[in-house]
Amino acid sequence: RGGPDHGRHRRAGARGHGPGALHHRPGHGRRCETVITWQAPPVRYGLHATEEIGHEIRQLGARSVLIVTDPNLARLELPQRVRALVEQEGVETAVFDGAEVEPTDRGCEEAAASLGTREFDCYIGLGGGSSMDTAKMINLLRSCPGSGLRRYLNRPIGDGAPVPRPLKPLITVPTTAGSGSECTCMVALGVVSERVKTGISDPRLRPTAAVVDPWNTVTMPPAVTAASGYDVLTHACESYTTRPYDRRPPYASPGVRPVYVGANPISDVWSEQALTLVGRYLRRAVLNPYDIEARAGMSRAALFAGMGFGNAGTHIPHACAYPIAGLVTDYRPRDYRVDHPLVPHGESVVVTAPEAFAFTYATSPERHLRAAELLGASLDGTTVRNGADLLPQTLLDIVADTGGPRGLSDFGYTARDIPALTEGAARQERLLACCPRDVDRSHLSGILARSLDHGTAA
Repeated sequence: RGGPDHGRHRRAGARGHGPGALHHRPGHGRRCETVITWQAPPVRYGLHATEEIGHEIRQLGARSVLIVTDPNLARLELPQRVRALVEQEGVETAVFDGAEVEPTDRGCEEAAASLGTREFDCYIGLGGGSSMDTAKMINLLRSCPGSGLRRYLNRPIGDGAPVPRPLKPLITVPTTAGSGSECTCMVALGVVSERVKTGISDPRLRPTAAVVDPWNTVTMPPAVTAASGYDVLTHACESYTTRPYDRRPPYASPGVRPVYVGANPISDVWSEQALTLVGRYLRRAVLNPYDIEARAGMSRAALFAGMGFGNAGTHIPHACAYPIAGLVTDYRPRDYRVDHPLVPHGESVVVTAPEAFAFTYATSPERHLRAAELLGASLDGTTVRNGADLLPQTLLDIVADTGGPRGLSDFGYTARDIPALTEGAARQERLLACCPRDVDRSHLSGILARSLDHGTAA
């Protein structure tokens, strides 16, 4: 480990996932973490996989099921088809179709209360990340009544308390290719009183099973396809570049190890596959909704990225995205049926991603360059010294080709909004702890300010 190249590789951010992981951290006098945890639910993937949801219900022995979906999807035939497939198994089924696009704490609490005292022994989250997250929240609030959502929200916005008991089984059926919520134990939701988004992270929120059918994504219009794809893109880039598991202090006990353990050899496999698929298929899926090969590729990308970031974590782009979504006042996205200002999650995460990865490049140049290459960029003539702009420019090219936001100004933000956005991002402690480079308010302010127009990397 002490050879002549050791210091150079450490400075370049080499991961050290092998025996070198056992080194003592300079200045800390103790060993770094050495254990990886990685989890995901069982998955059914493929065209027409939806037809097998009755089998999943039968395996669970459920007698009553609630399907959670959103009003836009309810206008289509899919929720009723899923209901019919479940009822063929002799299972009593109801549909809640009031999930919000980009859910809030208030909306989730009202949804759970609207169901009254009726009991369900299984839930199905059918839709995009918003519907799947709403299903997770309804399950949590009805399985653990009386405590309120604030108890579980990530600190410092909430108490960060663990979910105290097992929840009812949850089957997720995504109709977008974006959030990866079908396989993660996280939710993202707005806190209405504070005009900020945050999350809840707990292993007991992880779905029991996921049914991923690319046919269910063909009804997404172009802007929704693009925004969903941006979420996949940033999930994969962030988890691939997050602070590695073996560059963190050891945890006091297994019980306090977070869900987000950092970049690791297992999550890396899924993140690399997701990046390859996004580079190959996102543009095609946006330009031709009935390109089923592209739809299938993006469904796999979303699933794989979820398996990656759901264990490794995300960092600056997601931390900035929460106040970007929470503080918006006028923006109405294309192709979304909403009656209120809204920044789709994928747009909110991708808009600062170029600047974020310019900031983190020095911690791991080889990772950033490899991510760009997997997305389709050429490394010809690129070196560590001149490659800092490659991943940011690759992201900008993908967003431009798919009609995405050119910068925060597209959402109506100006330089006057940077302090509030910075404060909201700084409160996302769980995410910023995953950043491979220590980041403070001045760094966040600079990233946000430079993202106002065109997302041009510094």
